[in-house]
Amino acid sequence: MEGTVLSTRGLRKSYGGREVVAGLDLTLRRGECYGLLGPNGAGKTTTLRMLLGLTGPSAGEISLLGHAVPADARVARARVGVVPQMDNLDPDFTVRENLVVYGRYFGLTKAEVEAKVPRLLSLAALETRADARIQSLSGGMKRRLVLARALVNDPELIFLDEPTTGLDPQARHVMWERLRLLLREGRTILLTTHFMDEAERLCDRLGVIDHGRMLAEGTPRELIAAHIEPEVVEVYGEGVEAWHAGPAKALADRAELHGETAFCYVREAGALVEALKGEERLRFLHRRANLEDLFLKLTGREMRE
Repeated sequence: MEGTVLSTRGLRKSYGGREVVAGLDLTLRRGECYGLLGPNGAGKTTTLRMLLGLTGPSAGEISLLGHAVPADARVARARVGVVPQMDNLDPDFTVRENLVVYGRYFGLTKAEVEAKVPRLLSLAALETRADARIQSLSGGMKRRLVLARALVNDPELIFLDEPTTGLDPQARHVMWERLRLLLREGRTILLTTHFMDEAERLCDRLGVIDHGRMLAEGTPRELIAAHIEPEVVEVYGEGVEAWHAGPAKALADRAELHGETAFCYVREAGALVEALKGEERLRFLHRRANLEDLFLKLTGREMRE
């Protein structure tokens, strides 16, 4: 398909008789940010490793930038940037040296890499820390440096595996700003994340997977409209269990009790909100449905280890 930079068909992977990726079909279009969402153990990391040719599939086909993977994975990876979950910067090198050494892995000359360094430092907002040791950087600085390092080979496609995990809100917003810049440049991004607000802000399309299968795919708005009632009322306080068993069942299109909170999903919340105003022991929050509601409905609320 013209404009496609990555595609899979019937992708499968099994370990010890247990299938962790089960017939996954996936397509990334040039210039988009695609989010791959799923709980722990859903098969996201295994999928990424297969897409990069680091793990061989048990079955299925992968095309990465026009190259068959894993057969031509090495050639394809030369045009890909990767930001892993965990920072793997070399602590023995400075910020600048981490960029230069990494660039040499792609066959670039020292002069070619050094010509790229000023722009990469600027993108990472690390111009004043070029000669700093890695140990002196904050978590946000390290993540921005890993992103800058992933761009040293001028990749067409960037894999981002949970890029803002462990960052404070300010650092996350800076990272999002840098990613938007890359998208405006026409880069293509494949993103995995556990932050639903991150997915909603950055991603043109999303795929929700669990147990290695695609559960739903589309734009954030399409997915919410297709799977969730448009309004949500969260109710909590003394007596919420009894209220959930009675009025909530009568007034909500769908109501769920989790812990000490009743989640009421409705097409129109007026009657429910008016009824709650007379419940002195209960408090409530009325909001629009979001990606987190979608995610929890499709994958469940139980903890995953």
